[in-house]
Amino acid sequence: MIKGISRRVIVVKSPDRRFFEEAIFIVREGAIGSPGVTAEQVVEEARRVADGFVKKNHAPWYKKIPAPGYVAMGALLSTVLWSVALLL
Repeated sequence: MIKGISRRVIVVKSPDRRFFEEAIFIVREGAIGSPGVTAEQVVEEARRVADGFVKKNHAPWYKKIPAPGYVAMGALLSTVLWSVALLL
């Protein structure tokens, strides 16, 4: 059951839809009316936080390789190095 409480929210569309479509931020009472804080600053902070989440959770390419891939690459590298050593 929902009580009759109104809240201010900011909905930010995701720049990368792999993680989420949109983020919903519930703004604290009085945050926008605080001295020196504008509504644009609050919206920009919400966008910055959403972008930071996407960047933080984006793994580099080498972390996406499964463990058997590393085993195969190690075996291949060992074979190449032994072949070169035997030729010398």
